[in-house]
Amino acid sequence: MNVLVKNNNTRNTYLTNSMAILPGLATAFIVAVISKVAAIWLPTLGAATIAILLGILLGNTFLKMPILEKGTKIAESKLLEFSVVLLGATVTFQTIAHIGIKGGIFVLLQMGLTIIATYILGKKMLFSDNMSLLMAGGNAVCGSSAIASIAPAIQAKEEEKGQIITLVNLLGTILMLVLPIIGSLIYGSDILTKSALIGGILQSVGQVVASASMINGQVVELAMLFKIMRIMLLVVVVYFFGRFKQQSAVTTAVEVTPKKKTSALPWYVVGFVLFCVINSLVHLPTQLSETAHFFSGWFEITALAAIGLRLDFQKFFKEGKRFLIYGLSVGVIQVVLAIALIALLRI
Repeated sequence: MNVLVKNNNTRNTYLTNSMAILPGLATAFIVAVISKVAAIWLPTLGAATIAILLGILLGNTFLKMPILEKGTKIAESKLLEFSVVLLGATVTFQTIAHIGIKGGIFVLLQMGLTIIATYILGKKMLFSDNMSLLMAGGNAVCGSSAIASIAPAIQAKEEEKGQIITLVNLLGTILMLVLPIIGSLIYGSDILTKSALIGGILQSVGQVVASASMINGQVVELAMLFKIMRIMLLVVVVYFFGRFKQQSAVTTAVEVTPKKKTSALPWYVVGFVLFCVINSLVHLPTQLSETAHFFSGWFEITALAAIGLRLDFQKFFKEGKRFLIYGLSVGVIQVVLAIALIALLRI
């Protein structure tokens, strides 16, 4: 009898959670479908760009509803992660070879210099150690995911984490729209350099996909490779940030509680690499790769629509002038660094 009651409770909880997710998930999918149709008449923009822009417009006007939050959150995170995994089935080692050693050096230098410059600027603008480190890691690696991983390692407060996530998302949204224009003006039709610019700078996977989609599918593929390389260095960044904070605490004689264990690489990065390895060694059938590409595309556009729906401009304006100046300054630094390194390394 107790087992029966427990099963019924579990089933009811599952149904309640499903019903809570459904409105937001369905809304994001409908926006994705509208974007796909609109892209037929607006091929220059593309479905991915239309999805996130339409999502931003609707999410800050007609569809600003609490009932959509759970579903759009699932669509934003999980669908994009599945999209990245499936993208691995369309990539091989030969594709990765296009980036080359110079591409790897570019990623390392871009990340390292971004971290140093962002941290120094944050301290100059009188932000705390924690906020400067979170801003540095969030911009150098992978946005909100990096911030969530770094926060426990440096004992950051929830308020600090929330403020920096908001700022990083704002900066990423601006750069997402601006970088394709900058890339086309400076590099013309050069696919690799535009991919390095977008994949080496933008904060989140969604922003990389949306921004690269404004150019073409080949840039999406290559930009994602630059992005994946950055994400794979997340563990290293978290480790060194934790050590840096511990050393700072010793220097200032502040007692710090032992840091919590942080997660390793995100599962979708592992999945992407695994699929890439399999596709390189076995060479998956064309039909399977095309199917993976089809679902990856739909997951991606639905997730981008959800990102747009969840982007609340009111939160940005609440953070104040100093935050906005810090964010925009970091964005300018990243763009200048990337352009200089691309020229120096002759990518």
